[in-house]
Amino acid sequence: MSKVKDRTRAQESTNAIERMYIAMRHLLNRGFYKPMGVSGETLRESLLLIRPEIYGSIAENKVELNGLTYILDRLPMGIEECRYINLTSDEGYKKSQFTPIIPPKRRRNCYRVDAEQMNIEITRGRSDIYDILTHLTFLYIESDKIRRRVYDDETGETTRDWFKLESAVQKGKLSRAEREGALIHVASILGRTFEEALDAHQTFATKQMPERFLHIVYWMGRLAIEEERDNNKRAIAFSPILRERLGHHIHGERWAHAIKTVLLENDLLGRPIHIISANMHSVMNSLFAVEALKKEVKGKERLELYEMLSLPQNDDLRERVKTFALKNGMIAIDDTSGTNIDVQIFDTAKIEFQHPDYRFEAGEQGGFPVLFVMDYAFGEQAYETIDEFLKPYKDRKKRVVDHKPYFLDIKSVSIMGKAGILEGDKGDLMIPSAHIFEGTADNYPFENELCKADFEGYGLKVFEGTMITVLGTSLQNRDLLSFFHESTWNVVGLEMEGAHYQKAIQSASRIRKSISKDVKVRYAYYASDNPLETGSTLASGGLGTTGVKPTYLITRRILEQILNGKRNKNTNISEEKQLLL
Repeated sequence: MSKVKDRTRAQESTNAIERMYIAMRHLLNRGFYKPMGVSGETLRESLLLIRPEIYGSIAENKVELNGLTYILDRLPMGIEECRYINLTSDEGYKKSQFTPIIPPKRRRNCYRVDAEQMNIEITRGRSDIYDILTHLTFLYIESDKIRRRVYDDETGETTRDWFKLESAVQKGKLSRAEREGALIHVASILGRTFEEALDAHQTFATKQMPERFLHIVYWMGRLAIEEERDNNKRAIAFSPILRERLGHHIHGERWAHAIKTVLLENDLLGRPIHIISANMHSVMNSLFAVEALKKEVKGKERLELYEMLSLPQNDDLRERVKTFALKNGMIAIDDTSGTNIDVQIFDTAKIEFQHPDYRFEAGEQGGFPVLFVMDYAFGEQAYETIDEFLKPYKDRKKRVVDHKPYFLDIKSVSIMGKAGILEGDKGDLMIPSAHIFEGTADNYPFENELCKADFEGYGLKVFEGTMITVLGTSLQNRDLLSFFHESTWNVVGLEMEGAHYQKAIQSASRIRKSISKDVKVRYAYYASDNPLETGSTLASGGLGTTGVKPTYLITRRILEQILNGKRNKNTNISEEKQLLL
């Protein structure tokens, strides 16, 4: 009987997610909506029905603090004060006097136009819009909880707690006693303990805004009260240019063309190219850190070196590695296309030192391999960027012989990323055999060059199976994920880009035939969170140094296969561990 109930709950969640996305597309086509009005009702009701793990107590009367921290790290500072939110394309705001506001955990340019309006640039496709609208819906649900606790709809009166909070915010600089007094009132408003309010205050505090938490709670409540009392509605709008450009790969085309132009200028366009989607440090450090930091490496295990390079205070060491890399064949391309995806190109023909782990040799055909490392894409943006990059190069300045499209010699595509794991802990590994695209009938099986045996024996759990590419990590709940994990789909984790990458690769190799059908693919993920485990969702915080070991282990396996050929599965594990660990 419980299984039937679980399945029904999972089905309800699936239907609610589908309704949310249909509603978001409808609102986008419409051009604007009022999130707390009738037009935003579907989004609010669906989110409350789904009750995503990442949003914790969203369906309860108390305000969800971890979820609030999570979304405000991904939205521009000050957005809680803005009654009007405009989502725009890249429409030239960088040429204005406005300074872009970039959220700590999402690379998007935002502009505070005036006291009431925030403009957010959308350059990474629909996934970016879904992400923002989901977070804003959560913000408005939580703000309405505050309103209901401090404002009487019938009398129009506010509580003493609200009056005290307002006084503290208006005063500005507070003594410790005044701050703690204000937090006692805030705790009452939020339905939380004083200790929880104090912890949240410390989390949100910055040097410029030590009382930021009080401001956030006050402005969330104030705008909700004014909407109810004065009918002063909050509104979200989508600019005409955004609606016109969406889905046309404008930024992805600019990005891909700029990179292929750099490859041409450096005489790398005809060489064997290996694409790696990863971060901007692990490949560079794996190739150059041992040689660049000989003094620091002495007596240290490899993992200890990588952990040292990941510490915030070691900027000088990271800069030394980067400088050394730039002198030994690395080309760094900072993004100017609007995709916010930086790129590193490694010409292995220019790496002249002997590396203890990798061989830099010319292959049988096409010469020394070129490593093309791109920073993480976001959701649907993965398809836009890779689809454009895998197209033949058309030289707009007529520098290619006969001016014909130039087909790239793509040998492999390797994807390393963070993902939610459904069994295991933060830092454990997932090796996919297929990607299921949530909310569609699209499934992408493939032959993964990486396998479970490549990663065993390193103290990390390794899970092999299907990955589900979700429409948004903010919309997953325990019932839905349990269904995928326990059903015959054999889902081991969830992420946002895998199916998009595979769609681009299969389109290019099997339909457009712009790359070889024999292109090798490698996928490996490490767990950033476990959404089925209480206290281990993305809202519970980052990985810290826990992510260093899986990151560099995956990077090592990718580089071994590209530079050394496929690893012999009979290799003595303990000898290999000496190299990495």
